[in-house]
Amino acid sequence: MDNEPGNEPDIEPLADELARALAAQPADAVWARAGTEATWHRLRTEVAALARDFAARGIGPGSAVAVRMTPGFSYLWTVIALWTRGAQVILIDPRSTRAEVDRMLALCAPGHLIHSGDAGAVRVEFRDTCESRIEARPEGRAASTAHALIQFTSGSTGHPKAIGRTAASLLAELDRFAALPEMPQAGERVLLGNSLTHSFGLLGGVLHALRAGATLLFAPDARPRTFLTTLAEQRAHVVFGVPFHFELLTRVSDPVALPELRLAVSGGEALRVEVYERFADRYGIRIGQAYGMTETGIAAVDLAGTHRPPVVGLPAPGMALEVRAGELYIRTDASPYAYEQGGAPERYADGWLRTHDRCRIDANGVLSLHGRTDALVVVGGLKVDLREVELTLTAHPDVSEVVVLFENAIEAFVGVKDGTTARDLQDWCRERLSLYKVPRRFEVAPAIPRTSNGKLLRDRDALLARMGAAVPSGATA
Repeated sequence: MDNEPGNEPDIEPLADELARALAAQPADAVWARAGTEATWHRLRTEVAALARDFAARGIGPGSAVAVRMTPGFSYLWTVIALWTRGAQVILIDPRSTRAEVDRMLALCAPGHLIHSGDAGAVRVEFRDTCESRIEARPEGRAASTAHALIQFTSGSTGHPKAIGRTAASLLAELDRFAALPEMPQAGERVLLGNSLTHSFGLLGGVLHALRAGATLLFAPDARPRTFLTTLAEQRAHVVFGVPFHFELLTRVSDPVALPELRLAVSGGEALRVEVYERFADRYGIRIGQAYGMTETGIAAVDLAGTHRPPVVGLPAPGMALEVRAGELYIRTDASPYAYEQGGAPERYADGWLRTHDRCRIDANGVLSLHGRTDALVVVGGLKVDLREVELTLTAHPDVSEVVVLFENAIEAFVGVKDGTTARDLQDWCRERLSLYKVPRRFEVAPAIPRTSNGKLLRDRDALLARMGAAVPSGATA
C-alpha cells in the first residue's frame, strides 16, 4: 500500500508515553544491568543524544527507519530515540541472512538503515554497547503505512511477512500487561531471555519494565550455567524466556537455590509438560505461559503457571477470542499485515485473524492449544497429524527435539544423542504408530537449527542444507 493522505504514522502518543516513563525514575537508579550497569540518567542521556543526531540527519515524523543491530543497550537506546523522533521503526533480526535482509528492505523501502555489522550472524549475544552505522537509502521512501512498528514473522515456514503495529496498538498492549498483577513491578529485577526484536521481549519485557520502573537484567550468553548464575547473582525476581531457556535450566547438573525468584514465564513456542514439571521440581517455581502472535501481541496468559501445558490460560485483558471448528481466531481492529502480501486475505477477514492454532476453551474460558491445523496431512487417503509423529519421536530417550514435515512423504528431522541412528528411530516409530504414519525419511544431527527468535526451523530446504547429507531411512510401508 502506498502512502495516502491521513495514512502517516501517528507516533506522538507513544513518544509522549516514553517521555513520561524516561522522566519518572531517579537519575541514579539502575535501569538495566548486563556486563555493566546503565542508570536511568544514562538512558535519558543516550536517547537524547541519538535523537539529536537523528534530527540532524533529517529523521523525524513520517520517516521509516530499519534497525538491524546486535542486541544490547545501544540497540534499545536507538529504538526508543527513533520513536521519540516520531519515526516508524522497522526491526530486522541481526541473524537474518543478507538475502533475507534484502527482501525485507525491498518490501518496506525505508529511508534509512541503522546496522551494527554484517548480516547472518550464527550466534548473537547481548553486548552492552556496539558501534553502529546510519545509512541513508536514496531508493527509500517515507513511511507508507500508519504503523509505529514493523516486525516480521519468524519465518519458520516460507518468507517472513511484515506485521504492522500502530502506536495505539502498542499502548493498548502495554495496558494489557499492566493489568496483569503478576507482571514485574517497580524495583523488581527481570532477567530477559527473549529476543529484543520480537513482541514479547520488546513489549512485555523492555517497554513494560520501562513503564513500571523495573530493572532489566541480561545474561552475556545463553549457556545454561551462565543463565543460572545471572539469575542467582543478580537476585532476579522474574525471568522471561522461551521454552529452550527453561529446558536448559533443567539440565544443569547442580542447580542453585533461587529464593527471590517469584515468576518464570515462557512464550514464543509450546512448552513441554516435562519441562514444566522438572523446572518446578528443581526450582520450586511453576513456569507460566504467555501466548500471542506477532500479528496481535499478547492474547492469552497463565503467568503464574496455574495450569499444566497444553493449557495457556485466560484471554488477556481486552482480547476477544473465538474458536471456530476447533481453530482459534483473534479479534483485531484492522489487518496486521503492513503491505499487500500473499496469503494475508486468507489469514484476516471481517475483523478476525485466523491463527491456524487448534484450541479448546473450557467452561471457565481457559484456553488450551493442541497443535496446528496446518499440521494435518493426507497420506494415501488417510489423515495424519504430524504433531502426533513429533510427540512419538520426542518420547524416545535419546531424542532432544523433532521437526516433522510433509512434502510428498513424511520426513523427520531429529536432534539425537551420539550413536542413535535413523534405523533406530524408524524401528521406534514402527512400534508405536500405524505404518502410514511412520516417516519415510529421517535426518539426524546433534541439534536442529533454529530461527532467529529461538523456534525450531521448519523450512525443509534449509533443514536439509544445514543438517548435512541425507540419511534416508528407507520405505516404511
